[in-house]
Amino acid sequence: MRLSHYFLPTLKENPKEAQIASHLYMLRAGMIRQSSAGIYSWLPLGFKVLKKIEQIVREEMDRAGCQELLMPTIQPAELWQESDRYDDYGKEMLRITDRHDRNMLFGPTNEEMITDIVRGSIRSYKDLPKNLYHQQWKFRDEVRPRFGIMRGREFLMKDAYSFDIDAEGAKRSYNKMFVAYLRTFARMGLKAIPMAADTGPIGGDLSHEFMVLAETGESEVFCHKDILEFDIPDESTDYQADLQPLVDKWTELYAVTDEKADQAEHAKLGDDLVTARGIEVGHIFYFGDKYSKAMGATVVGPEGKDILIEMGSYGIGVSRLVGAIIEASHDDDGIIWPEAVAPFKVGIINLRAGDDACDAACEDAYAKLQDAGVEVLYDDRDERGGAKFANMDLIGLPWQMVIGPRGLKDGKIEIKNRASGEKAELSIEDALSKLIG
Repeated sequence: MRLSHYFLPTLKENPKEAQIASHLYMLRAGMIRQSSAGIYSWLPLGFKVLKKIEQIVREEMDRAGCQELLMPTIQPAELWQESDRYDDYGKEMLRITDRHDRNMLFGPTNEEMITDIVRGSIRSYKDLPKNLYHQQWKFRDEVRPRFGIMRGREFLMKDAYSFDIDAEGAKRSYNKMFVAYLRTFARMGLKAIPMAADTGPIGGDLSHEFMVLAETGESEVFCHKDILEFDIPDESTDYQADLQPLVDKWTELYAVTDEKADQAEHAKLGDDLVTARGIEVGHIFYFGDKYSKAMGATVVGPEGKDILIEMGSYGIGVSRLVGAIIEASHDDDGIIWPEAVAPFKVGIINLRAGDDACDAACEDAYAKLQDAGVEVLYDDRDERGGAKFANMDLIGLPWQMVIGPRGLKDGKIEIKNRASGEKAELSIEDALSKLIG
């Protein structure tokens, strides 16, 4: 993509409303624009990152045996009345009435909807287990939306829901999601620590939040220092095997959100205790028959009698992850994208647009990178070099290729790694070979 053609409305000044790095840089880098309080439009650069995160989530859910569907954003109030959550959920739920005076709502979550789908479609225990998920926009009417997309009112979520015939099977489903979440966040360059957490309005008695440690995290968290060094399960993980030992490894050490904090445990751990701030990027729950009992979701069991389905739910804040990655990976100059989620891998900087040699070298590199399947943003604008460098650092592409007349006289160009800041002068061929890999 040529930057002269790209819609990238960057800002030179820091927006006054931005209080944390992710909000500041997403506005300055032209990733989002506010529509109303807590509601944002996603502009091309931000939308590319969002879709990459969504795809990583999809790949890891599919790898763990989940099946994707899509549920509506607008739900009938009757479903929530069946589960007794319609009145209990509070003012965060946006309640609406259609032209026929039917009570509807903009879904903040989907336990009722998915339970209704399954109870009307699955009647035998032989059709279980199942794990169904979707990635859908949701709305929660936060009383004080702030920090940009980190605590907005409209957001993109991945919700998965498991259905099993007994508690033992439900725990196996929970363990699969536990491991899949470790892998999902690691692929985005994040170390997300699973921590024992409150179940909140979802319900149940087993729950873990996956927290990314960051100074701007909304929650205080506590964990044993050794858990920060654990290795993430690799892609060879067999989801049909017994994952309990792996889950035990991650949960036997102390790791809790502030609601679960134990001061006696803190005193016992001493110097092994890590106290930090955390950003929640995922939350998993096992809640048994909470919804199936309320809504009559049963299957005929092995003995020929109806049994209640055991359920769990598993959420990932897809849009929130964009902000979490920036909070975990930025410097004073801007964003530092991990390569897996970067909107473009390489940014080409033409230091003298209009110079025949520079234009030709840039065009050649641009074409070769594109032909090799490398996503590249070519700054072909007639701007000062300093402005181009600042812009590339702000939007945080993993690699910069700098082409100017002085280097070309010696057959060299410069490449810079955004994360490390390391620079190297190479021939164009060697630079392309390095970037194409």
